[in-house]
Amino acid sequence: MQPPLALTMGEPGGVGPDLTLAVWLDRHRLDVPPFYLLADPDFVAGRARLMGLDCPMEVVEPEMAASVFERALPIVPLVARVEAEPGRANPANAGAVVEAIARAVGDVRSGAAAAVVTNPIHKQSLYAAGFRHPGHTEFLGTLSAAWSGAAARPVMMLAGPELRAVPVTIHIPLRDVADALSEALIVETGRVVAEDLRRRFGLPSPRLAVAGLNPHAGEGGTIGREEQTIILPAIEALRAGGISVSGPLSADAMFHPSARVSYDAALCMYHDQALIPAKTIAFAETVNVTLGLAFVRTSPDHGTAFDLAGSGRADPSSLAAALRLAAALVAHERAA
Repeated sequence: MQPPLALTMGEPGGVGPDLTLAVWLDRHRLDVPPFYLLADPDFVAGRARLMGLDCPMEVVEPEMAASVFERALPIVPLVARVEAEPGRANPANAGAVVEAIARAVGDVRSGAAAAVVTNPIHKQSLYAAGFRHPGHTEFLGTLSAAWSGAAARPVMMLAGPELRAVPVTIHIPLRDVADALSEALIVETGRVVAEDLRRRFGLPSPRLAVAGLNPHAGEGGTIGREEQTIILPAIEALRAGGISVSGPLSADAMFHPSARVSYDAALCMYHDQALIPAKTIAFAETVNVTLGLAFVRTSPDHGTAFDLAGSGRADPSSLAAALRLAAALVAHERAA
């Protein structure tokens, strides 16, 4: 039996606490594995009272979480205290947000937790408090490198029941994408994706489909030459490494049902090229997975949703899917 999952509270002014309460209260229907929440217990209890939820909670050490999960929401207390109103970000809580993430990774490293699942954070609040990483993914990459002693190449994947999509470039302006793309970046991303598909998704011979950057994949160079000068050489290098790859494909024709059955993951050239189809096909069931780490990390595919915080209207489906997928990835890795 694997240890419970470590769930971070995320931005306390957002919907993370609401979703955690909702998932635990509906844990049987949602079929979620045991988890514990890293948070300020008094803050979580206050949010439950505000929402009129009768949710029993127990303050525990990680090792005890699984034994109390069926009768109460296990909470592993943070050192930092939290004060937050629903719908409002407070940079004063940045220390608690970062502590929860680092503690979760530490618990996986010690064997007390099986994987890290993160509620959404509010990056602007963290930046205002001096956070020096572009986001969750990069911070987790730093923690992974400290764990393994090897540089990490964290890769974002949006994984849903019908599509896995990976953006090669992520949070940069669209006008900078062409300059940021390189053969080396695509090759490195493809190798990380293929390795994690084998090791954690249980796919012995993963198939990758690579999107073009330009409309119609450049139409032979008449609508841009990045496909010929960057993307195709990267595909050939991946194939030379024994990875099954198709492309460059026209992005407007690679996400319909009959096209999706021909590959296991799509490598897309920029953020929205990957996230728009993933969220359109299965918004509530799609999970953000960070590949290339020394540990499993998943997260809901949405943000803090300040407008829904404290209302009881936030949909816990993506968080529940993130918990289920984290447990499944750990199980695949252990079986392999």
